[in-house]
Amino acid sequence: MCVDAWVQEATIKNWQKKKKAMQQDLETVQDLVKAAQMVFNKYIRERDKDELCISCKQKPKKENAGHFYNANNHWNVRFDEDNVHLQCEACNTYLSGNLLNYQIGIEKRIGAEKLIELQGRAHLEKRWTVEEIKEIIKKYKELVRDMK
Repeated sequence: MCVDAWVQEATIKNWQKKKKAMQQDLETVQDLVKAAQMVFNKYIRERDKDELCISCKQKPKKENAGHFYNANNHWNVRFDEDNVHLQCEACNTYLSGNLLNYQIGIEKRIGAEKLIELQGRAHLEKRWTVEEIKEIIKKYKELVRDMK
């Protein structure tokens, strides 16, 4: 009976490994970007947890990781820590980023020189490779784990 249980357990473990490998093989760049964005945003919220909303200077009721340069249109700075800061749900979602106040806040936080550099990076074209995205996921998972 013990051998049967051991064989069954080994079979299940082998199937789970094979299934995970097959799922990873089927992951698209978009799937990976979505996963990377989730872990990156988690890192930003953790990094800025003691900060106020970068736009309205209020304690957020619901914390968002707000992008100064939109993540969908500026892929080069999508995962750029200078471009993303803690923002309240109201500013990020309902005020479309509250960008005029965000610009004031980001300049105070990172400085005018870094903001100009960010602007230059934001307008460069970028196509992420699968390897780059996997590295981003790994990096920010480790950073979040180390912060806790």
